[in-house]
Amino acid sequence: MYQPPRGNGSKQYSGAVQPSAPIPQQSSTAPPQQQAQPGNISGSMTTGVCICCDNLLRFPQTVSCFRCTVCDTVNDLRPLPPPGALDAYMRSLTLTEIQRVREAPAREPANVDTLYKILGDAFAYHASLNEGFSNGRPPALDSPGIVLEDVRAAYNVIVKSDPRAIIAVMTGIERLLKRPGRRLHSEHDIKFLMIIMENPLLFNHGNEQESAFNHEVLGRAFGLLSCLSNELHHFVVNWFMHLPLPIFQRRVDLVNHFITYRLTRKDGMREQYQSDWGIRSAARVMALLVAANQGRDEKLMISDFYNTVVDYYDLITDYMRWQEEMSGSFSFCQYPFLISLGGKMQIMEADARRQMAERFKEAFFRTALHGLVTDPFLSLHIRRTALIQDSLTQLSSKNIDLKKRLHIEFLNEDGVDAGGLTKEWFLLLVRDLFDPQYAMFTYDEESNLCWFNNISYENESEYRLVGIVIGLAIYNSTILDVHFPLACYKKLLGFPVGLEDLKQLRPSLGHGLQKLLEHEGDDVEDTFALDFVVEYNAYGEKVRKPLVPNGEEIPVTSRNKGEYVERYASWVLNDSISSQFDAFKEGFYHVCGGNALSLFKPEEIEMMVRGGTELDIQSLESVTEYEGFDPNEPTIKHFWEIVNSYSLDMKRKLLLFITGTDRIPATGIQNMAFKISYMGEDSERLPISHTCFNQVCLYRYRTKEKLADKLTSAIQWSSGFGLK
Repeated sequence: MYQPPRGNGSKQYSGAVQPSAPIPQQSSTAPPQQQAQPGNISGSMTTGVCICCDNLLRFPQTVSCFRCTVCDTVNDLRPLPPPGALDAYMRSLTLTEIQRVREAPAREPANVDTLYKILGDAFAYHASLNEGFSNGRPPALDSPGIVLEDVRAAYNVIVKSDPRAIIAVMTGIERLLKRPGRRLHSEHDIKFLMIIMENPLLFNHGNEQESAFNHEVLGRAFGLLSCLSNELHHFVVNWFMHLPLPIFQRRVDLVNHFITYRLTRKDGMREQYQSDWGIRSAARVMALLVAANQGRDEKLMISDFYNTVVDYYDLITDYMRWQEEMSGSFSFCQYPFLISLGGKMQIMEADARRQMAERFKEAFFRTALHGLVTDPFLSLHIRRTALIQDSLTQLSSKNIDLKKRLHIEFLNEDGVDAGGLTKEWFLLLVRDLFDPQYAMFTYDEESNLCWFNNISYENESEYRLVGIVIGLAIYNSTILDVHFPLACYKKLLGFPVGLEDLKQLRPSLGHGLQKLLEHEGDDVEDTFALDFVVEYNAYGEKVRKPLVPNGEEIPVTSRNKGEYVERYASWVLNDSISSQFDAFKEGFYHVCGGNALSLFKPEEIEMMVRGGTELDIQSLESVTEYEGFDPNEPTIKHFWEIVNSYSLDMKRKLLLFITGTDRIPATGIQNMAFKISYMGEDSERLPISHTCFNQVCLYRYRTKEKLADKLTSAIQWSSGFGLK
């Protein structure tokens, strides 16, 4: 069951309790056992939690309802009966009844105002709206018991009706949300919230007054949804899960629009958002949508949940507050799906810089106070002829501090590392570690992905080195050319893996197991002739490994095929490579362990490690800076014409030549630095690059043909820094 984080947590209740406002007593025949269970704090006063903003309030023990002084919601401790004046035909809304109201001006002109009032009252009372549009079945996990198609059709009728009908409906909904008339204890009690969430008028923001009103209504709906019990949240998540994808997308957009509006339009939000009940409620509702998305067949992308306005807030301070008050007041880091990948990288880089600065200061004071010579950098001295050996030896040293800024020196070569040598070291080391001759990883030709070799002769230290390298790349904001499946990053973050992940890594095997699962009939044993054993080749020899004790003697049947598939997938992804992966994970967490990592989803870690693959030259040109050149002069125009004429492979080689990697940053080309600098007039020399600065230096070559020849030669011949 999904349990969304509680933004206010225990801290909300440890402070002063808010007094509630007095409410006129309502008659009720509800039995005493339906009252809330308040906590006694004095002889005549008690406390209770608001059903909309979750704040703790104090009120007299004798009242049957109280008004929240934070969000102005009236909390009824006993169900409030609907008024007797409500027309019988409006006690349970249907599409037919809504259509009758729309036709009223023509058919019943004398009763128009009365009908509009009745319509508004129907939307204002829990009993009438909650019983409306029923499909005749009680709410269940797969359905709220509502004909949602009729609800949408009814709203379409209302939208096309007289403006007085629209006003009646919207004001009725506002009245209901400000006073639901009962505590929301069961799945039947919350059907009306699903009906309100279908309202397309909540997207309308024609003028400032209308926009403010609609966002007030939305905030109350989100508040009620967010404060439901975990059991009811389980129902809501499943109802969201069954929505058609376009409608589900609209739910996500609606929540994000509300958050954006509140952050940008409400005064003082930059300093006070952490105590705003509306932002907290919307974030919790988005958490329910994220949980629903994980269970959907058709999923939205992670980026669909990002709210770009959040990135403009002080995320570093938000992160530090979250670190200090892990269970306290609201912070965006509690709901990281709202923060874009760029924002999360900003947090991780700031946390890395902070730790690096601490290590630098420690090294300085050791040197100054104790005369101990300590390198403020993580300095590696590498021979190109012994790349893996030197890297493994130095990174495995007990005295090594991996939290420092990486600094590479290739022995017997000129060059000061301002970032370029580090990029080249990563590039060359990854190529060697993943080289098939070392047999540390296996490759699937169908998926072009690699996985840990369960029969590798390499010891665990090499796998730990790979984990350290992946961690250092993230820590030092460097992109790597590695081809792990998403399952690798899911395992790193503790997410479960299974058949769907196996389909990505080894498509033929995964789809074969899927066909076994989908096979109907009791002839599985005869058709597939399988037992609980996995077979694999170990250097030319066939090996049979039981998946369970005595697996050789247990046939796969229609009854146990699910267990067989589950165990087979787990063996490939977990059991067979446990020692290799555990060493890899240890190395990774030795560098990247910390709370900042928990903000990321596996897909985001993959993007940080590998970067993006979509190389758009026009976008690259739009972000390029020029030093000594005018962007409209012939040399620059020729440069871009030449680059655009390159094949995709040559474009990637160009990017590698200039930036040290053939991939773009995870946040896209628009966030990439790229510079073309003037080096002199026409020359026979080749262009040079400074990969640490993503900079290419050109001469003002006399002709386009000469520029093309020199640039192509520089790209193809570049390796190491000896050329410069």
